[in-house]
Amino acid sequence: MASAINDTSSTARSTVNWPCVVAWMLVATTALLLSFGALVTTYDAAMAVPDWPGTFGHNMFLYPLVEWFWGPWDLFLEHGHRLLGATTGMLSLLLAAVTFRKGASPAVRWLVVAAVVLVIVQGALGGLRVILDDKTVAKVHACTGPLFFAVATAIAVLSGRRGRGDSSALVTDRSDTVAQDPVVAVGRLSLPLPSWAVGASLPTALAVAAYLQLVAGAQLRHADATLAPSTFRWMVAIHLAGAAAVTVLAALAVIAWQPHESRAARRWSLAILAMVMGQLLLGGGAWLFTWGMPSWLQDAWAPAEAVLARSPRGAMVITGHVILGMMILGAAVVLALEWGGAERLERIARFGRQGRGRPDGKEARSLPATAAFHSSTERGAR
Repeated sequence: MASAINDTSSTARSTVNWPCVVAWMLVATTALLLSFGALVTTYDAAMAVPDWPGTFGHNMFLYPLVEWFWGPWDLFLEHGHRLLGATTGMLSLLLAAVTFRKGASPAVRWLVVAAVVLVIVQGALGGLRVILDDKTVAKVHACTGPLFFAVATAIAVLSGRRGRGDSSALVTDRSDTVAQDPVVAVGRLSLPLPSWAVGASLPTALAVAAYLQLVAGAQLRHADATLAPSTFRWMVAIHLAGAAAVTVLAALAVIAWQPHESRAARRWSLAILAMVMGQLLLGGGAWLFTWGMPSWLQDAWAPAEAVLARSPRGAMVITGHVILGMMILGAAVVLALEWGGAERLERIARFGRQGRGRPDGKEARSLPATAAFHSSTERGAR
């Protein structure tokens, strides 16, 4: 009886998909880290702790909790941001260890390597931001954070798909369907879909547009008070164009969904469109709280000092605008993977390894992702 219970518990432990568990822990920690980072920028608290990597001469992890929790608000934000960054780095290393130990797919391994490199770069940029007190470094730092979040999300999704045993997700059926010149029904009309709107291309474009929009927003968030009016107007125009592109792509993702596609993709596309609508409202509110009426109505952009929003309501709207943008990026990554991107990544990751043994690469391209992985595992076992 006892041996049976022990066997059952050991089997349960062996079936835990640890790469997926750690990856989702990393995604959650990164989301909290980016939220703290957004608050740091909103309250201009980046230099609340002037030394790095320590905190006022203390080891980062040994700084007194009483001084952290009951000290100034900007100190709470900056020190918390550093602690979360360190935790994210440690989770990234843990993810790399469990991923390579559990024999994850090549795509996941490459993404994990990219995550480790990005988290090291991100930590170095954060330190340079404090040491140099340079807003240019802060702008780059704000661009690499969402990129790391997207990579972590992709790792979590791919690890979970492999745990469910569906990482191939009918690659052959999807390619056969794409070749049939699919159509989309709009009212009583049936319109042919262009090739770029079929499969993972459209949601991938949406993810790229969402990331570039975050990059453009980061430049506006860190705009210097001495910025030339013409430069500022160009930055605003680029950000508005990015918002229009994300909105159009999100709407097209909903329209282009076909009944043979993943139901999860349908749900994610609808969720993204809803988030984009909310993001447009938050964007307008963020502008009003930060700069008041648009400059083309006031015909002026000449702040005497850095424009900052400090009211609780303004900080909530502005920071929420940044956080929701990151959520849209993460959701777009999930949508792209659910809509054929996972299979495409697996084929790309395996092509190099299998192509070295077969210069023509034909067999490597014809195999579904999981079939290629299991066949190589079986050959290794023999």
